[in-house]
Amino acid sequence: MIPIVFYLALAAIIFSIGLYGLMTQRSGIRILMCVELMLNAAHINLVAFSSYNGDLTGQVFTLFSIALAAAEAAIGFAILMSLYRMKDTINLDSINILRW
Repeated sequence: MIPIVFYLALAAIIFSIGLYGLMTQRSGIRILMCVELMLNAAHINLVAFSSYNGDLTGQVFTLFSIALAAAEAAIGFAILMSLYRMKDTINLDSINILRW
């Protein structure tokens, strides 16, 4: 059996990559991908602790969280596509339609 430390290290690396991408990228699609990386790191943690404790609660919660993440990605992508139709760019620095 693989120790839980390896799962936690993998989740920390994936979360760090997602956080770095979230802070440095300006493209809307890349930001959505980085948010999904961060959510997947949280899912790895939930499944790792769930299997470590022998309880299925974390795995069930992960399934619900994946469904919510898919809905979030679909809504975010729809918003980006509507902004692209209006402004012809998905660079978030040049889009100021959502500001006051």
